[in-house]
Amino acid sequence: MKYKDCFRDFSRYASLNVLGMIGLSCYILADTFFVSKALGADGLTALNLAIPVYSFINGSGLMIGMGGGTRYSILKGQKNEAAARQAFAASVVLTVLIAGFFFLLGLFASGPLIRLLGADAAVYEMGKTYLQILLLFSPMFMMNNLLLCFVRNDGAPQRSMAAMIGGSLSNVVLDYVFMFPLGMGIFGAVLATGFAPIISMLILSPFLLQRRKGMRPEGQNGGRAGAPLRMARSLRKIPKGQFGYILSAGLPSLITEVSSGVVIIVFNFLILHLKGNTGVAAYGVIANLSLVVIAIYTGIAQGIQPLMSSAYGTGESGQVKIYLRYALISTLLLSAGIYACVFFGAAGIAAVFNSEKNAQLQSIAETGLRIYFTGCAFAGFNIILSVFFTSTENALPAQVISLLRGFFIILPAAFLLSALFGMTGVWCAFPLTELLVSAAAAGLYLRQGKGRKSA
Repeated sequence: MKYKDCFRDFSRYASLNVLGMIGLSCYILADTFFVSKALGADGLTALNLAIPVYSFINGSGLMIGMGGGTRYSILKGQKNEAAARQAFAASVVLTVLIAGFFFLLGLFASGPLIRLLGADAAVYEMGKTYLQILLLFSPMFMMNNLLLCFVRNDGAPQRSMAAMIGGSLSNVVLDYVFMFPLGMGIFGAVLATGFAPIISMLILSPFLLQRRKGMRPEGQNGGRAGAPLRMARSLRKIPKGQFGYILSAGLPSLITEVSSGVVIIVFNFLILHLKGNTGVAAYGVIANLSLVVIAIYTGIAQGIQPLMSSAYGTGESGQVKIYLRYALISTLLLSAGIYACVFFGAAGIAAVFNSEKNAQLQSIAETGLRIYFTGCAFAGFNIILSVFFTSTENALPAQVISLLRGFFIILPAAFLLSALFGMTGVWCAFPLTELLVSAAAAGLYLRQGKGRKSA
């Protein structure tokens, strides 16, 4: 493949997935905007306390989707269609099992869970409502993530992007309708969010129903056998190691998403003690904007994943490096633009979500935005390298990167810096963590390159 073909494919896959991921991240951002207008600071606090659970749900779907999709793409590159179909079937089974667990939590444990996350009497009812409906819709969120990843890996990034954007636009429209004309409050906000993946899957359905595509159980041309029977036969043929491979390859995606939730929980805890509910509401502005920025980097990473996995499956290691180089350069350029917008537009960004014109909230959010987002370039670098390792069947370095940035450095840094410098220390924990992890990630990449040369 010529260099211009690599650039063309990178531009197509990355741009489509960035647009789609920005749209997908607007699930929660739209809620933040409308909740702030309708319910004020208490509504923002309730929403921010429930967001970490969304990270767990979304991360579980991405773990299976990215792990299964990577395996699927590599096997397709090796022309092993039967094993590729088995990878899809195994991914569906894992999604159903994990989504069932979240659904049961929504039925029986949403109240105790929102209290555990820090809700006081002022925000308990709103937080419980949002969290319960979010959990009950978890099968939809997870199945949508799974299908988006596989459709992308089956050569249809345009369809994947259309589904993500379509679902997100429906969320914005329904948010407004449910919360203002219908006056449904926070229940309307989360109901709109729950309907979004359903609409996304409806947009994907024409592609999935095409019989020529590979995401179908074995035996699809077997005559009169029904779909359930075909799926049962396919499942019996799945190698025992297939489930473990999918989970291992997708684990960095889960860690990345779950760690976002854990960080929000820890930051909420620290900020509650430093600045109370107003501080948590201000952090809600930063946390939700961060979801959008991280979604841009995730979009680039998910865009290059099918390309790198396919090239790796056919033994084209040179192409893999080309795609990685394009991704890193794009991340650096985008990060410069993002930080310039945040630095100079911090006051306006905070004001959009400060419907009550709370001076303390405005001040905390402005300062936090300018400090927190100095780490965005390093975060993008870490996300891209993590997906590079996963796409080339080298899951361990990706897991190390994800664990460092999600748990082992960010949490001690948050506690230590907040104790030393108060709110400024809280904001500094994120950029410091991403800087240290990027150094470790670069070391892992260089070590892998030396290992392959010596081999």
